Amino acid sequence: MKDEHLLERVVLDPKVMVGKPVIKGTRLTVDYILNLLAHGATTTEILEEYQGLTAEDVQACLLFATKSLGDTAFMPLAVECK
Repeated sequence: MKDEHLLERVVLDPKVMVGKPVIKGTRLTVDYILNLLAHGATTTEILEEYQGLTAEDVQACLLFATKSLGDTAFMPLAVECK
């Protein structure tokens, strides 16, 4: 599936979850899905828990995060020398 089609699954609406990016038609935020994945949940487990969600929705969350961070410059953390 092309990027633009996947990204259409993520919407921002100030009336839904305080404007956080959510999966279209749900109140599931992108950061919530990413947090589940970061803590070891599989896509299959997420889909079993949230009926109506699709694998493409989870993929869209990953793509949204990737695109959001694409132009971000990170500064190295200061290391304290003793």
